[in-house]
Amino acid sequence: MDTDVREKPAAIDPKALRNTLSCFPTGVAIATSVARDGTPIGVTISSFNSVSMDPPLVLWSLARNAGSLPEYLAHPGFAINILSAEQTALCKLFSSPERDRFAALDWHAGHNGVPVIAGCAATLECTTHAVFDGGDHEIMVGRVDRHSATDHTPLVFGKGQLGGFALG
Repeated sequence: MDTDVREKPAAIDPKALRNTLSCFPTGVAIATSVARDGTPIGVTISSFNSVSMDPPLVLWSLARNAGSLPEYLAHPGFAINILSAEQTALCKLFSSPERDRFAALDWHAGHNGVPVIAGCAATLECTTHAVFDGGDHEIMVGRVDRHSATDHTPLVFGKGQLGGFALG
């Protein structure tokens, strides 16, 4: 008689998991695009990373219950605006319920018309390459069409805190 002796994993407490994951500091960015009605949209993200150099691909994810998800999926591209340490207020603005996040913002339309925010540490303008099921998130992979970097210190998030970092 062959029986499976593997134990069923214990249920994961989402709050405890979030606390554990906060031990890995991440960069903070704003993913921007254009809604179907032509208005700019953006959301604060920390779920961003490089996928491939050839072809140049990056990814980020957005919760399936995010009201803006259909707009990101409908547009052919997005920009990842990697925030500088001086842009903590933008991080908070784009994670708030504020509707007109671009009203007093210095930005211009980039590739595919996506908003590119001024003063960022770096920006990547992308065409959507693929979208994957990521559980309670959609994972969006983009082909980098344009990119730029500055000498600004990037904003980081870890242990529930926002800040810059010191090299060396």
